[in-house]
Amino acid sequence: MAQEEKKSNDIFFEDIIKKTKTGVTFPKELREALFSEDEEIFFKIIVPSEKNKIILEFLSEEEAKVQLEKFKESKSRTPKPVKIKKAEKKGVEKLEKVGPNWGEYFVYDFKNREKIQPILESAFYKFAETPINLEDAMGRIKYALVSFLTATKTENAKLYFSVIKLLIDVAERFNQPNLIDWIFDKIVPNIESKFLYEQALLDLFEASLKIKRYEKAELFLFYILKNIDDYPRSELYNIFNSFNQLVKKVRYLERTEKIDILLKEKLLEYGSGIDDNDYKIQIVEFLEDLKYIELAYKLAKDIQKGLPPDSLKIETIRAIVKRLYVTPISENKPDSSINLDAVDDEEEE
Repeated sequence: MAQEEKKSNDIFFEDIIKKTKTGVTFPKELREALFSEDEEIFFKIIVPSEKNKIILEFLSEEEAKVQLEKFKESKSRTPKPVKIKKAEKKGVEKLEKVGPNWGEYFVYDFKNREKIQPILESAFYKFAETPINLEDAMGRIKYALVSFLTATKTENAKLYFSVIKLLIDVAERFNQPNLIDWIFDKIVPNIESKFLYEQALLDLFEASLKIKRYEKAELFLFYILKNIDDYPRSELYNIFNSFNQLVKKVRYLERTEKIDILLKEKLLEYGSGIDDNDYKIQIVEFLEDLKYIELAYKLAKDIQKGLPPDSLKIETIRAIVKRLYVTPISENKPDSSINLDAVDDEEEE
């Protein structure tokens, strides 16, 4: 009896709700009690293997960013597509087309998602037609972008971001590279969320590298680095989260010399411009991931020399230095600044 009374006292809200065709909606009184329209709310959704409950855990924006990156790493970037047979239309041959990848587009939920999804779906299949019905497809995209805006900037930013994700997918799958320019010119400037603005640029940067539009990739990288610089130095967590996402986007893709120069200069700027050794070590690891081995080694040695003898980081940085020492230098320079003889002497000591 005492346990039942305690359980009852622990419950803040209780009600019975029903799933509709569009999904599940929080009761109005609960939304008013927990959520503010002007505040971004993040959840982690969990369904146990028994499939008998849905658990939503509140997350801060920073926690949500970290969790999102973990999820992206744990699943393949492109899930197995669903093939849909489409009937013959006005001179269009019967063929199989790959359907929209909604899980990739709707990264963040927003108020008018259920209303906008069928419009985006119809636009997607217009892009997929042979020959492509570009005018019709873009007309539907433009309608979606202007017809479902709200008074809340964050809601609009999420809508814009979903449309961007869809258009980038279309650009890659249906050979429409000019969509990259249209996204940057017409949608990105309207995103009034620093985080989603940066996410959009990161995706455009990656897509441009994949389709080898290197001049565009260089431009997008410039704006990404500017957005990172706009964070105050007191927000090193956000700065390094941005660097982490940037490195993941670019590390396995072919890059131009200009892109390499921009990345090296910016990483070294932060590597020498901050005092926190944990973050300095992260810069070393970023340089290593990008195969800038010589620069990573030099920075690691500088960190090692600057550590006091009783520092807890001594063993960590020593292991990194040893690892970098035996890593081949991809920057094949005859005048390499790594003095291998000197390193041998230090290791013997």
